Amino acid sequence: MPIYQAMLMDWNTRMDLTSVRDGDMASRHFVDSLLPMKTEGLIPKTGRLIDVGTGAGFPGMPLAIANPELKVVLLDAQEKRCSFLRAVKEELHLDNVEILHGRAEDAGRDGKLREQFDRAVARAVAALNVLSEYLLPFVKVGGRMLCWKGPGAVEEVPAAKSAIAQLGGKNVCTLPMAYENEHHVLVCADKKEKTLPQFPRKNGIPSKRPLK
Repeated sequence: MPIYQAMLMDWNTRMDLTSVRDGDMASRHFVDSLLPMKTEGLIPKTGRLIDVGTGAGFPGMPLAIANPELKVVLLDAQEKRCSFLRAVKEELHLDNVEILHGRAEDAGRDGKLREQFDRAVARAVAALNVLSEYLLPFVKVGGRMLCWKGPGAVEEVPAAKSAIAQLGGKNVCTLPMAYENEHHVLVCADKKEKTLPQFPRKNGIPSKRPLK
């Protein structure tokens, strides 16, 4: 983790990868990424996980480092972030990590990725009903989506349940996560049925016209 953090600080001065501006803030992101590992069954030790809209690699990269037998795909729409993540992968010799440049809407329709993952995760990249359309198409039946959200996410859940059900999800729950003065919520949903072929919709549509 120290090498990853040092690379993040260095690259960020040149490429503006993330809002993380100091070592303390980066450390909080690392801890926040790994907190779900304290709850048995949330993060598998093996299998496949995809981090959608990974940015500078949170939470997927720390999870990959901590679970070397877990195959982790890091997906992001910005090539500069993917370049950074490739450099981290090479420096740390992370054979269990794959970096993909692309949008969630396109990748979720790719037969090599669609419903191929035990977990699909994201960290505060959109409203929950939008996130669900990004994540659930990647999750195989029997898998689970995990969303790192702020404390206000509890209020998003009732409105998102219909969207989650339309995408094949069920059993939505929220788990509080706290680290020092940081308070977050992990929103989880199980994949119970295959996602209908019309989802995800075309680029930009999930955010412009969220499922209801």
